[in-house]
Amino acid sequence: MTAPLIELCVEGIDGFLAAQEAGADRVELCASLMEGGLTPSLATIRAAVKAARIPVHVIIRPRGGDFLYSEAEFDTMRADIEALRSEGVAGVVIGCLTPDGRIDEMRTKALVAAARPMSVTCHRAFDMTEDAGEALEALIRCGVDRVLTSGQRDTALEGIAILRQSVDQAGDRIVVMGCGALDANNIAAVRDATRLKELHFAALKTVQSGMAFRNLHVGMGGTEKDREYELTLTDPEAVRATIAAAKST
Repeated sequence: MTAPLIELCVEGIDGFLAAQEAGADRVELCASLMEGGLTPSLATIRAAVKAARIPVHVIIRPRGGDFLYSEAEFDTMRADIEALRSEGVAGVVIGCLTPDGRIDEMRTKALVAAARPMSVTCHRAFDMTEDAGEALEALIRCGVDRVLTSGQRDTALEGIAILRQSVDQAGDRIVVMGCGALDANNIAAVRDATRLKELHFAALKTVQSGMAFRNLHVGMGGTEKDREYELTLTDPEAVRATIAAAKST
């Protein structure tokens, strides 16, 4: 069996560099992974592309929360994509839904058109749809190249049945990339049970801030005050171990 392609989900330039050095085949570049990933700054994107020896895919997500966007938000998504066409980015990662939990085909087609010749992945907005099979066909109609999914469950292990069904349904029409709490202990089992050819994970660790002075009277953005002095980083050792397990025979 051919070893699967491994995509790392990372936050910021330090996350990108750590994932690349640890052996990732491709990176999804984000900001704010605590909110599931938001569009990173243009300077961060440029720094990653400049340092890249592997393809860089950039998430296009203007805010956290649901995937039902206002007209103003959608306009910014399209403008971000158009701006990235000249930045050396290999792909973009998108997702738009309708209020009834379906793929918003009109908006998805518009974003795909804006992105070309870049590759287009639909992110886990897919996992929030009402019917996975119907959503997959919608993405195929829209010309999307790849869909990221945990099988509409919290973890890939829980979503194995839908992942396997999606792989069978997709055939050669769209790539199904599996995700969902994948690590060195379970990634090979998910690979074997689903026949996924692409796998995606984050391999994060939390470390203490280097700040010596700490104002414990202030919390930024509604988080717990201790969170102000913690950093969430890509763990190179976990990346290497998980890749080795995914590519083992």
